[in-house]
Amino acid sequence: MRNGPFVRITGTMLLTGFLLLSLGFAVEGTFETRAQFANTFARQAQIQQAQIDLEELLRLQIDEENSLRGYLLTRDPFYTAEYRSAAAGYDEKESAIRKTLGEEELPGADKLLIDYAHLQLEWRNTVAAPLLAHPRLRLQELDKRNKLFADYETLTAAAIRRELEGTGDELALSTQEQLDRASYLRAAWVLVFGVFAIVLNTYRSRLNRELEEERTVTEILQRAFKSESTPLPHCDVGSAYLSASSHLAVGGDVFDVYRLSENRALILIADISGKGVDAAVLTAFIKFMVRAIALRNSDPTAILTEFNVVLSKAVGDPYIFVSMFVGVLDTDTFRLTYASGGHDAAFVRRPNGVAQLAVTGPVLGVMEEPFGTETIYLQPGDTLVLATDGLTEVRNPAGEQLSDQGAMELIERASPGAQQLADEIAASVRARGGNRVGDDLAILAIRVVDEDVPHA
Repeated sequence: MRNGPFVRITGTMLLTGFLLLSLGFAVEGTFETRAQFANTFARQAQIQQAQIDLEELLRLQIDEENSLRGYLLTRDPFYTAEYRSAAAGYDEKESAIRKTLGEEELPGADKLLIDYAHLQLEWRNTVAAPLLAHPRLRLQELDKRNKLFADYETLTAAAIRRELEGTGDELALSTQEQLDRASYLRAAWVLVFGVFAIVLNTYRSRLNRELEEERTVTEILQRAFKSESTPLPHCDVGSAYLSASSHLAVGGDVFDVYRLSENRALILIADISGKGVDAAVLTAFIKFMVRAIALRNSDPTAILTEFNVVLSKAVGDPYIFVSMFVGVLDTDTFRLTYASGGHDAAFVRRPNGVAQLAVTGPVLGVMEEPFGTETIYLQPGDTLVLATDGLTEVRNPAGEQLSDQGAMELIERASPGAQQLADEIAASVRARGGNRVGDDLAILAIRVVDEDVPHA
C-alpha cells in the first residue's frame, strides 16, 4: 500500500513522458516529411523544366535546319537572321539543361547531352557554315549531309528523354511512397493522439494542392509551347484553347501561324483523334513537320499529301487520324490558298454574312486519296475563323449539337476584333456545355485590318 502513490505517480509520469515523446516524434516526423516533400517537389520541378527545355532544344535544332534550308531556297537574308537566332537559343537551352543534369547528378544523361551538343556543333561547322558561305551549293548537299547526323542525334535525344522520364517516374513514385507512409503514420497516431491526425491530414491536403498546382503550371507551359501564332502585317490575330481534360491544360488540337517569308504565312489548324496528354504528344510533331514540309514546298495540296504519308509511317497506330486545314496567306494581296483534309470547321466572316470553306479531301492517316486546293481573297474587315470540332459538336443540356449553322451564327454575332471573337466563342462553347468541355477546342481568328489591299 505504501507503494501505491509512488506507482501512480510513476505511471502518470511515464504516461506523460510517453505522450510528450510521441508528440516530439510527431513534430519531428512532420518537419522531416515536409522537408522530404519540398526536396522531391523541387527535383520534380527541375526534371519537368529540363523535359520542357529538351523539347525546346529539339525545336530550335529543327529551326536551325529549316532556316538554312529556307536561305538556300530563297537567298533571303531573313532566314540567316532566323538561323542565328535559333542557334543562340539552342546554346542557351543546352546550358540550362546541362545545369539541371549536373544538379540532379545524372551523369549518363549529361554525357549524352554533351555528345548531342558536339554533334550539333559539328553539323554547324561541317554543314551549315559551308552552305552559308557558299549558298550556291545544291540543296541536295544539305539533305545528304544531314542524313549523317540525323539518325544518331535522334537516338541520343531519345536516350536523354528516357533518362529524364525515368528520373521523373522515380520521383513521382517516391512522392507516392512518402504520401503512403504519411497515411500509415497518421492512422497510428489516431489511436494514440487524435489531434495529431487532424493536423497531419490538413498538412497532407495542402501538399496535394501544391503538387496539383505545380503540375498545372507545367502543363500550361507545355501548352504555350505547342500552339502559337505570329503577328502578320495588316492583320489582327487571335486564338483560344479549351482542353477536355479538366486537370490538364493540353489536348489533341493544335494551331500555328508561321512566317514562310516576308509576305507569306503558313496557317495551320489540326484535330488529332483522342484527348489529353496522349494526343498532345503528337501536336509538336504535327506542327514542326508541317513547317518543314512547307519550307520545301508551300503548295497546300503537296503539304497534306506528304504529311499523310509521313503520319502513317511515323505513328504506326491505325487508330490515329488527323483532320487538318493548311493555308498559305499572301499578306500583300491577301490571297489565301488552302487545302482541307476532312476539316470542315473553317469559315470566313464578311460584312454580308459568314461562309463555310469547302473540305478538299479526306482526313489524314486513314487512306491515301488526292487532296484539292481552293483559293479565296480576303477583303478589309473579313475574318478567317478556324476551329476544331469541339465548336460544332458541343451539346446543350438537351443533347443538341451546335452544328455548322450554329457555329456560323456565333461567329456572325461575335465582336469584330480577332481576340475578342475567339474569346467570346470559347466562352459560348463552355456555357453551352454547362461549364464543361466534352472535346478539345482550338480557335484561330485572322482579321484583315488594312484599308487598302491590292489584288494580283
